Amino acid sequence: MRSTGFRRTTVAAIAGVLALSGLTACSSDEDGSSADGKTRITVNCMPPKSAKVDRSFFSADVAAFEKANPKIDVVAHDAFPCQDPKTFDAKLAGGQMEDVFYTYFTDAKHVVDIHQAADITQYVKELKSYSTIQQQLRDVYTVDGKIYGVPRTGYSMGLVYNRALFEKAGLDPDKPPTTWDEVRADAKKIAALGKGTVGYADYSAQNQGGWHFTAEMYSQGGSVVSADGKKSQVDSAEGRAVLQTLHDMRWTDDSMGSKQLLVINDAQQMMGSGKLGMYLSAPDNIPILVKEKGGNYKDLALGPMPGGKGTLIGGDGYMFNKNAGPEQIRAGLKWLDAMFLTPGKGFLGDYARAKKTDAPVGLPEPRLFTGAADAKDQEVKKANANVPVGNYQPFLDGNQSLELKIEPPNAQQIYSVLDGVVSAVLTKKDADIDRLLKDASGKIDGILARS
Repeated sequence: MRSTGFRRTTVAAIAGVLALSGLTACSSDEDGSSADGKTRITVNCMPPKSAKVDRSFFSADVAAFEKANPKIDVVAHDAFPCQDPKTFDAKLAGGQMEDVFYTYFTDAKHVVDIHQAADITQYVKELKSYSTIQQQLRDVYTVDGKIYGVPRTGYSMGLVYNRALFEKAGLDPDKPPTTWDEVRADAKKIAALGKGTVGYADYSAQNQGGWHFTAEMYSQGGSVVSADGKKSQVDSAEGRAVLQTLHDMRWTDDSMGSKQLLVINDAQQMMGSGKLGMYLSAPDNIPILVKEKGGNYKDLALGPMPGGKGTLIGGDGYMFNKNAGPEQIRAGLKWLDAMFLTPGKGFLGDYARAKKTDAPVGLPEPRLFTGAADAKDQEVKKANANVPVGNYQPFLDGNQSLELKIEPPNAQQIYSVLDGVVSAVLTKKDADIDRLLKDASGKIDGILARS
């Protein structure tokens, strides 16, 4: 499950069926060679016409790439969203997918398993930026030692908190909680401020409760499913710890408020209005809290994922159509390098350009690179920052040491099961945690057995 999107302008995720205006597709052979001798590639996830600024940036960057690479013709497709789960597999199976196509991290293994992705292992050495991308993100697109895709962005879960409420409650806003015991203690102090103030909020509906339960399991060092993806692991000490903490905050401390069955919009509304102390999220929530929910950048901060053992990550990248020819793969890799993978430049990294549009610059993620490439990217970002970057330092410091784990297979079905577990704990004081976990485990085993 995505957080809210990965774009610096907080435009929702975007993608592909209308041709890029101003670009004319030439007739081409199966390997992508066009009549004029150019290598033609189709790509998706172009911003829709309704996202005028992002679309203009994307178009300009494609035009600049073609000018620098006159033997490559890029035809970009747009639609909303970048990937529609309802049509994704059908588009792949029907041979309608672009040569270079957008995927969520959770798609990678599935696309390989159904034999719809090109093996780009022998070509990826031509991607100048590949070795600079974080290894854990590269691993998402590596299956059985072969490389099938390239990451474009990534996010990790942390703790969004209200600095103003921390100060009012006598807490240090520069030292957010790093353990679940500290979250519980801080939430109790914030809730004690009264006037409808809630210390900590969590989701428990529309599969979002299951999503957060998974993130909280990771934070405790647990997993929702086994490493081979065949058995549930929710009926465990880590699973009980997650639910017991939520139960005690809700019913013993009264720090989560009486309204439950919340979803992401509820938590955002509460945080934006200054009535919520903390909730789990990724950094891309911050601009939404300001632009849509009435929040203020100076009051909003990020801490690491509590628990200290792991955090859920998500993100996106590009894979290559199984029918793409060698020259199309090479051209696609060059395009990815120029568009998304050059520190401080391109569609996602041109921070100076973004700043001119009043887009937030200085959020701690996406953070794709390592080493010198990361240093360069951070340097350019800092030079153009228009948000209080110091508010996010605890997140940067704390999340670096955590194990990064992607969502489980069959995530939405599993989340639906876990929604019922979390909602029961938050709405029934006498909920039987052991029974809930045992029943959920059996249902998840059934889901995995059918997949």
